[in-house]
Amino acid sequence: MFTVEEMIEKMTLEEKAAICTGTSAWTTTPVERLGIPELMLADGPHGLRREINSSGLLSESMPATCFPTASCLASTWDVNLIREMGQALAQECISLKVDVILGPGTNMKRTPLGGRNFEYFSEDPYLAGQMSASFINGVQSKGVGTSLKHFAGNNQETQRMTISTEVDERTLREIYLPAFEIAVKQGKPWTVMCAYNKLNGIYCSENHRLLVDILKDEWGFEGLVVSDWGAVHDRVASLLAGLDLEMPGPRGLRVKAVVDAVSSGILEESILDEAVGRILRIVLKAAESPKGGEFDNKAHHALARRIASAGMVLLKNNGILPLKGQKKIAVIGRAAKEAHFQGGGSSHINPTQVDSPFDELRALASDSEFSYSEGYPADDSFHEELINEAVANARSAEVALLYLALPESKESEGYDRPDLDLTHQQIELINAVGAVQPNTVVILNNGAPVVVADWINNTAALLEAWMMGQAGGGAIADLLFGKVNPSGKLAETFPLRLVDTPATINFPGENGEVRYGEGLFIGYRYYDAKQLQVQFPFGYGLSYTNFTYSNLRVSNDKFRDVDGLTIKVDISNSGSIAGSEVVQLYVHDQKSELVRPYKELKAFDRVFLAAGETKTVSMKLDFRSFAYFHPGYKRWISEDGQFDLLVGSSSTDIRCRKTVSLVSTLVLPSLLTRESTLRAWLSDAHGKEVFTPLFNQFLAPMQKMLAGDDENGEIPPDTLNYLMEMQLVDLLHFAEGTLPGSPEDIVNNLLTQVYG
Repeated sequence: MFTVEEMIEKMTLEEKAAICTGTSAWTTTPVERLGIPELMLADGPHGLRREINSSGLLSESMPATCFPTASCLASTWDVNLIREMGQALAQECISLKVDVILGPGTNMKRTPLGGRNFEYFSEDPYLAGQMSASFINGVQSKGVGTSLKHFAGNNQETQRMTISTEVDERTLREIYLPAFEIAVKQGKPWTVMCAYNKLNGIYCSENHRLLVDILKDEWGFEGLVVSDWGAVHDRVASLLAGLDLEMPGPRGLRVKAVVDAVSSGILEESILDEAVGRILRIVLKAAESPKGGEFDNKAHHALARRIASAGMVLLKNNGILPLKGQKKIAVIGRAAKEAHFQGGGSSHINPTQVDSPFDELRALASDSEFSYSEGYPADDSFHEELINEAVANARSAEVALLYLALPESKESEGYDRPDLDLTHQQIELINAVGAVQPNTVVILNNGAPVVVADWINNTAALLEAWMMGQAGGGAIADLLFGKVNPSGKLAETFPLRLVDTPATINFPGENGEVRYGEGLFIGYRYYDAKQLQVQFPFGYGLSYTNFTYSNLRVSNDKFRDVDGLTIKVDISNSGSIAGSEVVQLYVHDQKSELVRPYKELKAFDRVFLAAGETKTVSMKLDFRSFAYFHPGYKRWISEDGQFDLLVGSSSTDIRCRKTVSLVSTLVLPSLLTRESTLRAWLSDAHGKEVFTPLFNQFLAPMQKMLAGDDENGEIPPDTLNYLMEMQLVDLLHFAEGTLPGSPEDIVNNLLTQVYG
């Protein structure tokens, strides 16, 4: 067997160019004479969509387990469970002869209107990164590759092929790249998929800074970069920018363009060789894992049920749940019999089986009498007679269970949501049923937040069941009847109104651009900054038991940034039944040079506790837990100062806090220029040192004049602030007659001293 280097040496230019473009919709180009096989890729990320015809796109696929979508997965906050799901997915890939599954989707939920949000994890980059890394580690532990996507800034469906995401450097580094960075460094995915959109005017498929400078050089990514399907516009430009594999194929003209570019000297063959090498290493790694055999579809279905129940979030409960001995139960809503368990688009799975929510209810409570009403139509039309039938059904029951799902016209890949509302029919249905039945429980099937303010007061309980996967119907029944204690926590904020959301003014953009004007402040970061009330905060979720927090302690009250901290806190189950709690650790910087969000999630842990049990949760914080990206220094920096550690059950339910002191070990260069203000000079340690003698010699005598009538000789605050904001060179002009040279020469001399 040849080494990769030997293969590249033996390949013709035409073979090298061909292997960098797919040979079909889902396979790479083999080179049989050198023993190079094809690589089979297939859609994910919450289930395997292996098409029967490998040359087709969005055609019939083979049966596979449809796990819950990412919005539900992230709400588990359970990295071990996500890893277990990844292992199951890998087993199905092996069975169906797939080498790389396209996922996980790791883009930020900038706005709840994003049509593909059900495929993405969170509004928080740390949580999304941890979920992604666990998914990747699970899949790849079995010898199957993943494709981390969509890199980067792919946060909407509107004009997703062409829109330019306009985002400043700091926001990019702190919000839109960290989840990918965590996934790359902790998960080491075999492939990373570039996004369709432009990033600051440059297509991601042609963005050298994104694909090479950051991904490959800075983060050390060793796999191959693959295009999203159809994301390449100029094959030569994309190769120069670090995009190794174009999909789908075949694309003969693209292959010829690469050959011609090398032949004419436009493209160095060494660049092509690097791309070929990255592809070959993944192809050969995939070939090491034998494919074929069967997967245990029943075990995977059971796992899907366990994941769904862990990710469903109990949003409201007046005590009606769990159900206890009710004999007459009215079941209302199409979603009770036609399970709404996945979204539309490229991730649409052909499930091995689907639990009927209605049948699962009857299986768990066989001694109860169940009635059923359709409640609402399949589309968003209005039918009063369906509401009337449901009301009559609910009135004669002891409890009403309303299963509600958004129609595909309101939520799917390919377009963004028009609003955050249920359909008019569904809202009227809830209010009408709730008016006659005080024990009304609403179960939602949707992939992203909905506004509930218009109807929540007419409910006794509200369960967010998400796009729950093929076994979700059984998971709902488990939670309703108390077989499983709810433990899901929101991975995104539910706002009171659409107009309250951070990106409202800057979404979906215009004239080919969408400006991320909210900057760092998406999700809970925004609501904290604006002090806005929300319906349900990030990290929120109810349980059938209660948890108490106590005895927060840290490894050191004062620590160096490079040493980090270990935080421990005791969690007790003070209720009467076992349950899981998600302990969340947020960090608040009391003072910083640049504006920062009030708090940011930096660690979490999910802990299971028997009734009356207490456990100690330990979490670690590192340099990045306290740092922020400074665009002036073009790096992550820490600053001396006080930090509050906030430990709680949600972003707004903080149970314990402690203040610690950080000592920065960084020695940062000066950022002073000829345009720097007096304030900047006095704030810069080296600048202040070289400037102070000049200040004392020439400018201090001006103090008496500037003080005016002040009897203490102090400069009035307004005058002082005026001076502090002046450029030093302009300020020196006021003392021009007493200076040994021109203000410009003096400032240049000072800068020479600063920079040596």
